Amino acid sequence: MVISSQKFLDENKIDVYDRVRIDSNGRKFEGVVMPRHSFSKEDILVLKLDNGYNIGITVEDAEVEMLSRGESPKKGKTEQKRDEKLPGITILGTGGTIASHVDYSTGAVHPAKTAEEIIESSEGIRNIANVNAEAILSVASEDMGPAEWTLIAERIAEIHNERKEGVVVAHGTDTMAYTASALAFQLENISHPVILTGSQRSSDRPSTDAHDNLEGSAKAALSDVGEVCVVMHSETSDNGSAIWRGTRVRKGHTSARTAFSTPNEESLGIISEKIDWKQQYKAVGNETTVRSGFEENVALIWIHPAITLEDWESITDGKEGVIVAGTGLGHVGKRMIEGVLKTAGKIPVAMTSQCLAGGINMNVYSNGRKLVKGNVIDTGDMLPETALVKMMWLLKHEKDKVREMMAEDMVGEMGGRRFLE
Repeated sequence: MVISSQKFLDENKIDVYDRVRIDSNGRKFEGVVMPRHSFSKEDILVLKLDNGYNIGITVEDAEVEMLSRGESPKKGKTEQKRDEKLPGITILGTGGTIASHVDYSTGAVHPAKTAEEIIESSEGIRNIANVNAEAILSVASEDMGPAEWTLIAERIAEIHNERKEGVVVAHGTDTMAYTASALAFQLENISHPVILTGSQRSSDRPSTDAHDNLEGSAKAALSDVGEVCVVMHSETSDNGSAIWRGTRVRKGHTSARTAFSTPNEESLGIISEKIDWKQQYKAVGNETTVRSGFEENVALIWIHPAITLEDWESITDGKEGVIVAGTGLGHVGKRMIEGVLKTAGKIPVAMTSQCLAGGINMNVYSNGRKLVKGNVIDTGDMLPETALVKMMWLLKHEKDKVREMMAEDMVGEMGGRRFLE
């Protein structure tokens, strides 16, 4: 008969969070007893090792030695010790891996419920600034959308104008580039920095990047950069974080610490003890103003060899605008041109490239020239995700000028070079 891990603990008078040494199948393990996964077998005990990782150990024929009694981890609001010599910043918690912890009742990673839990993942931030923490959302990155973008922008404007301090937005990495662009277009003038940051690995893992990213973000939030920026790891090691322009950054790896980069240019700066600025940036102004909200009825269409004219018509029917992630220099197949031009005659259609670097140039090949003549908007080297957010914002606030303004650089979303090599 298989003994359950709970019965094993009860018989040995051991509780969850006690520190133990277990001899199982001739191997010895030492660590802290954790709540078991609901999907684990009955005989599996979850143990957190000293290196921070968790393992499942069978208790069948195992022996256990109590080392010390433990206490359940306490969650909730953290008592803040303020140093009047330090400047202030605000951290807005929205969810994502940087604010996540492992829920051992399910084995899943869940967002922290309070922004204070984010601060607890990086004690070093307290030596940089006095932190005001707010959890305005608790959602995964993939659940972010226009409504959340609007809420975040409006709260940032309030904080800038009331507290007079920079804001760090703790955000999931998967859609961070979309949110960064959304904030950049909504916050037309910025009196204090707006920094988005996240982590690829949750803060309870020894390989987490949350600590460095939070501390780097705090330093950036105390600078004079008047743009919406993203701060993430610049190297695999813990040697500093990079500052990326929010409208130019892209997540290029699913899980690596160095997932973020800016195609066609370098980062704005590198953060270690101080910030080493690599590019010019817009400085902060006197007041933060916000024009929030988006027209959500916009399509982003990825051109591929199997797409048909019927696909195009089905996707674009009833839309207010369309962003095209074209092939190469900004192309669609011959079979698609008629449909694209028909749509561009009715609503704004903007061309971007699905390539990872470079920019579009629709004057090189005949198909591209037809698109240019047919009123398809040239967006240079603007990223598809940025172009989508920009058109959504323009359709809400500058509907009569969408075609004109999509082709103009508003908040650093377009580079100044053509990439023909």
